[in-house]
Amino acid sequence: MDEKKREELSGLLTILPPVEFCCVYGSTLHPNNHDQSRMIDYILGVRDPVEWHLQNLKMNRNHYASWMADLGGAKLITGVADKIGVGVHFNPFVSWNNKTFKYGVVRMHDLVEDILNWETFYFSGRLQKPVHILVDSLDVENLNSFNLRAATSAALLLLPSNFTQEDLYAKICSLSYNGDLRMLFAEDRHKVRKIVQGQFDLFRGIYTPVLEEFATKDLLKFSSSDAHQNNITQDCGLPAVQSLVSRLPKAVRNHMSMNLGDQQKLKSGQDAYEAVIKSRAEAANCLEKIIRRKVMISSVRQAVAGVLTVGAVRATRYLSSKMKKAWKSWL
Repeated sequence: MDEKKREELSGLLTILPPVEFCCVYGSTLHPNNHDQSRMIDYILGVRDPVEWHLQNLKMNRNHYASWMADLGGAKLITGVADKIGVGVHFNPFVSWNNKTFKYGVVRMHDLVEDILNWETFYFSGRLQKPVHILVDSLDVENLNSFNLRAATSAALLLLPSNFTQEDLYAKICSLSYNGDLRMLFAEDRHKVRKIVQGQFDLFRGIYTPVLEEFATKDLLKFSSSDAHQNNITQDCGLPAVQSLVSRLPKAVRNHMSMNLGDQQKLKSGQDAYEAVIKSRAEAANCLEKIIRRKVMISSVRQAVAGVLTVGAVRATRYLSSKMKKAWKSWL
C-alpha cells in the first residue's frame, strides 16, 4: 500500500482518542476496489475501553446511538460489548472527509487472547485474512504469526491430500464464516471466493513464509504451476496430523481431546491434555465442529449487541445493504 493511501486511511485516527492498535480490513484492501461510497472498516485496540469511550463521547458523541450515549455512556457501551457481544463495540456509518467509516473498539487484552487462544474466533478470524496495520504499539503483527500458523494447520486438516494454493486460502478464509449467522441471509454466497481471488497476492504475501516453514517440516510439498493454481501435496499420515493439531491453540487442542474421548496428559503441564488422534477424518470433523460452534455463538452474540448499540434505524440500514448484496449473489 502506497504512502498516500496509508495517510488517507490514517486520517480517521486524527479525530479519535489515541489507540494502541489499528488495522483496516475488508473490501478496502481489494486492489480493484474503486467504490468510494463503501464503508471503510477498522479494528481499534485500546487499553481501557471505558476510558476510551469516555473521551470519544466528548469528541464524537454523534458516532454513537443517542440512547446509549444519554442513558449509560461509556460504562453501558463497554458493558453491552463485553456481556452481550464479543468484547467489541462498533460505530458504523461515521461520516468524515467525504467518506464513510465503521470502527470497532476492543480491549487489547481481549484482542491478544483471541489471537493466541481463539476464545471467540472473532478477531483471530479477521486477522487470518489480509489487513493493513496502521498502529501497532504492542507488536500484534508478530503475535499474529501464531494465529496464521494455526489457521494454516486447521485448513490443512480440512483439505484433501492434493489441492491448490487458492484452495488453501479459500479454506483459511472460510474458517471464520463457517457457522456465521449472516451467511444464511445477509452475505454474498460467493464471498469467500471473491475475497481470495480479489486479494490473492495479499494472501500469498502473508502465508508464503508459513507454507515454506511447513514444507521444511515435510508436512507439504509444492509443484510449480499457473499463478493461482500452484499445486500442493500434503502428508496425510497420522504423525503429520498430530503435528498439525499441535500447532492449534491450546484451548482448541484441549477441547478436541475431550471430544475425541482418548487423551493423554502432557508431561510439561498440570492440566494440559493432548488428543490421541486415531484417524485424520475424525480429527478434521472434530475441529470443524469446534470452530463452527465458536463462529456461530460469536456471530449471534455480536448481532444482538449490534442491534442494541447502533439503534434500530442504523441496524436496519446496515442489514438491508448486506442483504441486497446477498440476494444479488443468488440471482
